[in-house]
Amino acid sequence: MARTTPAPASGPFQSYHLSGAFDEMFTAPGKPRSQYRPLYKRILELSPDEMRRRQQAADLSFLHQGITFTVYGREEGTEKIFPYDLLPRIITAAEWEHLERGLTQRLVALNLFLDDIYHKGVILKDKVIPRDLVYSCKHYRKEMRGVDVPRQVYVSVAGTDLVRLADGTFAVLEDNLRVPSGVSYMLANRQVMKWAFPVLFRNFGVRPIDHYGQVLLSTLRALAPQRDREPTIVLLTPGVYNSAYFEHTFLARQMGIQLVEGRDLLVHDGVVSMRTVGGLRRVDVIYRRVDDDFLDPLAFRPDSALGVPGLFNAYRAGNVNLSNAIGTGVADDKAVYAYVPAIIGYYLKEEPILPNVETYLLTDDSQRQHVLDRLDQLVVKAVGESGGYDMLIGPHSCEREREEFRRRIEARPRNYIAQPTLDLSRAPCFIDGVVEPRHVDLRPYILYGEQVNIVPGGLTRVALRRGSLVVNSSQGGGSKDTWVLCE
Repeated sequence: MARTTPAPASGPFQSYHLSGAFDEMFTAPGKPRSQYRPLYKRILELSPDEMRRRQQAADLSFLHQGITFTVYGREEGTEKIFPYDLLPRIITAAEWEHLERGLTQRLVALNLFLDDIYHKGVILKDKVIPRDLVYSCKHYRKEMRGVDVPRQVYVSVAGTDLVRLADGTFAVLEDNLRVPSGVSYMLANRQVMKWAFPVLFRNFGVRPIDHYGQVLLSTLRALAPQRDREPTIVLLTPGVYNSAYFEHTFLARQMGIQLVEGRDLLVHDGVVSMRTVGGLRRVDVIYRRVDDDFLDPLAFRPDSALGVPGLFNAYRAGNVNLSNAIGTGVADDKAVYAYVPAIIGYYLKEEPILPNVETYLLTDDSQRQHVLDRLDQLVVKAVGESGGYDMLIGPHSCEREREEFRRRIEARPRNYIAQPTLDLSRAPCFIDGVVEPRHVDLRPYILYGEQVNIVPGGLTRVALRRGSLVVNSSQGGGSKDTWVLCE
């Protein structure tokens, strides 16, 4: 158990204790970092009742806007209001400049990697990354071999999860390169925050994020296969029962494009068209929020009712573009993740600006034994899962859970990796009338069309349960606004 240091014993911070984790707000008890001083002062000025009133108003705003997410596999019902914490997480201009350079470097290298493995495979021939590791990835799509994509951009929308370590440095926890979600919550958080603390927000000098929808639209336009006319762009959703359906409708509205389901599209003579009241309209770019398996029943899962028959042939012929490209999941496989520093060095001849977290590959006999001997100390993750599912946090697990994961690892070592249990940084949260620290991570959203664009901010996810390290909303987490300062 980490040693804690008490904060001031009165006022809203009476339950705030520092630990071995990096604290986003305080350098010592009662001593806020310079960027947090105005927020600290404002919290001290507000009564607990006023803070509760603002939190309740924020919650009502989320409710009335229908800002929800879906939890699968729960008996009490699936639809939940997205938990929101009133206090912002603040990032300095210098910190953001460092993150921006590191995220740009990483996304450029991963796109070069994807283009290479689906064409010449030079990095595999040079044995920088094991060929078997790539080809055994369940998200590797042999159908994409030799398929050219506009601008060689496979990942145009990425959400990279960052954590701040005990020494204050940032590291990449994982890459989300298939259909990354959560950006609508980033935008909604900002709208609510402007209302909750209008004067504080104006005086802080926070960089804007409201233009994300237009930057995304420009990114998608840049990827249109036909450059001689204004492209028609649509957002393809699995439908109203999908966990991120709110986000799909939100982003389509922000961009001013049509939200469609598979039944709204058809393919004829290799061209994708959208059914409209005025007849068929050709589609040039599909921002798809449907997984690879379900995109085209003729090419992938034949039982899929979510996709469009013939879509892959139209895509392969270059008549329509998909964002993100099919087969990008191989680059966010958590075992391939371990090789990203080598991938950056191979293609860019640079050292990684943002480091990886130490990762154990369980296909290696010695690394696997090391992990099996320390299951009570490490975090074990399935390589292809997200949302906090199929994961063991060793220090918070019981013997039965560890034995279950031992059996899974021994049966399918390729399906798992392990990492140290990180003491994620902690940020102030308004909990039950007082301010308490909770563990956080950060998911910035990176767009890549003609160039890389990163809206200054991201989704700060919060492990709202005391002591929890799991920030995923499906596992009891929430979020807060992220303020990137102008200077």
